[in-house]
Amino acid sequence: MTNNPLVLNDFIYRCFQSLLTPHKAQLFDLVATQRTRHISIVLEDLFQEHNASAVIRTSECFGIQDLYAIEDKNKYTLQRKVARGAGQWIDLHRFTERGKASQDAILHLKQAGYKIVATSPHSDAYTPDTLPISEPIALCFGTERLGLSPYILDSADYHVKIPMYGFTESFNLSVSVALVLQTLKKRLNDSEIHWSLSREEQIALKIAWSKRMLNGGELLEKQFKNAYFEKEF
Repeated sequence: MTNNPLVLNDFIYRCFQSLLTPHKAQLFDLVATQRTRHISIVLEDLFQEHNASAVIRTSECFGIQDLYAIEDKNKYTLQRKVARGAGQWIDLHRFTERGKASQDAILHLKQAGYKIVATSPHSDAYTPDTLPISEPIALCFGTERLGLSPYILDSADYHVKIPMYGFTESFNLSVSVALVLQTLKKRLNDSEIHWSLSREEQIALKIAWSKRMLNGGELLEKQFKNAYFEKEF
């Protein structure tokens, strides 16, 4: 019992839950069931803070838990007003080693079991309606001006494009993310794919949210953990 991480985390979250308002605790339970890591978002070298902020907000609204920021040339910076607090609910993973950031990110994602999906308006590619989604996918987006680097385009397992019917060559970045995610999330919801987080992952996520939201969250977690072991022995 003592060494079971699920039992320990369940105890820790129940302690945190007692400090949350009933509404917030209920919201945590609801949102955690709708979170997914079956789809993750990868952003390569964004240089506009507005775009970086809008994408993290869009991703959070669609239930995406993990966003990967490749910062080879540009630092991923959020505008708090645009992000509207989305950063505290989503897990942001940064890859910052100059000259290697893109390679490190793609290697990490492939080792985690993701299929790499490069978005490009020029490629003869899948659309969001036809893209294979039976395995976890990492959707990679570049800047509006330059797009993705040749490395990611070459490393991708799939390419995807959004059908367009006007003269303009591309959508705004955050609009592109929203259009792709809307279609893919609907397809997941309509499928028999197990895309939601496990119970263990949901409890761990609710603990992380509690720690970010409550003052002294890290210290509280240590106190709850000590209380658990004292109770056991």
